[in-house]
Amino acid sequence: MSELPSRVRRAFRDHGSFEAVDDATWISTTTAFEGEVAADTDEDGVTHFDVTVTVPTLKAATADEVADVVANGWFETFELRVSDIGGVARGDHEFDPTVTRNGEAIVSEFSLSDVNERRGVDDAGAVIDFVEGTYVQGIIPGYDYVDPVDSLLSKARQQGNDGAV
Repeated sequence: MSELPSRVRRAFRDHGSFEAVDDATWISTTTAFEGEVAADTDEDGVTHFDVTVTVPTLKAATADEVADVVANGWFETFELRVSDIGGVARGDHEFDPTVTRNGEAIVSEFSLSDVNERRGVDDAGAVIDFVEGTYVQGIIPGYDYVDPVDSLLSKARQQGNDGAV
């Protein structure tokens, strides 16, 4: 991997929702879950973005006991929904995400490439937002959730009532 061009680092900095970890890795600062983007540029000037979003399993997100059949069904549904990412990005990307369980975490990985670094950064941010939104849409009512899911639900309730509690 060669040194990342300043135009790519500037695109991340100007985007406003990423913070640099090092010269080629950024974390999302606008989502409740861990979103990370690693970037590299090839000799043709195309920037490649590897996006990783880590979310808690259903069991890890609740204070309640969750039956294995419910947890497994929830994961399978989440995996299918995340894989149906078409239309989220501005660029013309063929996504082939990988969604795996890793202990109490679910790791979703995406790759995209773009000659336009600003569009690529926008699309990487959109992928992270998509995974977070997909997760929230899959919340099962009736469980007592813990942070960060509890905070997401609380914010959603407040916004749904125009800020009134």
